[in-house]
Amino acid sequence: MAAPLICSQILKVDPNATDPRNRLLGIGAPGHLFGTDHLGRDHLGRLLFGGQISLAIGFFGAVTTLAVGVVVGMATGYFGGIIDDFSNWVITTMDSLPALYLLIAVSALLRPSPQSLVLVIAITGWTGAARLVRGQTLVIRQLDYVTAARALGASPWRIMFAHVFPNLISILAITLALGVGGVILAEATLSFLNLGVQAPTPTWGNMLTDSQSYFRTAGHLIVLPGLLISVTVLCLYIIGDGVRDAFDPQTND
Repeated sequence: MAAPLICSQILKVDPNATDPRNRLLGIGAPGHLFGTDHLGRDHLGRLLFGGQISLAIGFFGAVTTLAVGVVVGMATGYFGGIIDDFSNWVITTMDSLPALYLLIAVSALLRPSPQSLVLVIAITGWTGAARLVRGQTLVIRQLDYVTAARALGASPWRIMFAHVFPNLISILAITLALGVGGVILAEATLSFLNLGVQAPTPTWGNMLTDSQSYFRTAGHLIVLPGLLISVTVLCLYIIGDGVRDAFDPQTND
């Protein structure tokens, strides 16, 4: 959320203002620390705004995906029977389809925007979380305190959210940290295929798409967004690994 403040108060630039006379300036150009793009827009300002949107999509996409996976996974793991069989059939069917093709197919049906991109990722990406939560729920529902709660007359939904869910928080925290990085990569992939957020709204993915024709003449337009995506995803995976170690000190890699 600091991108508007940094651009207006520190950099003194408008990332959406075009200036054809100063297009494709290199790094270190006067008034443009990271140069300008093919329309003369300040590249650093657009990187900041693009990062803000890409990170927001990554976070909300991962949270939405995890929320769907938790509800489906707990319900199927706790109730079993026909619900479990049907859920497993849906999950197996979706997992049998190539993830990228499924993303492309669903995103092609929706108008590209940050909100629709979060929805697309949630529709196509919840199966992994559901499998994980289902497996943990199958174990937890057999524990003595769950049996005691059931004997005291607690409803299934109360047992799931008051007794099962708290025991899933540690593994969900790890999944969320790792999931944000995966969503950022998915957003970059769809934007690169022109199925993500559309210009002039910047994201790191569509900045790569807009700049691919200028790789030889202005390589920084490709290198900088790609580098930021790589570093951000790497940092998120390191955080996820650290969270895993914090909750499970016995883990050895």
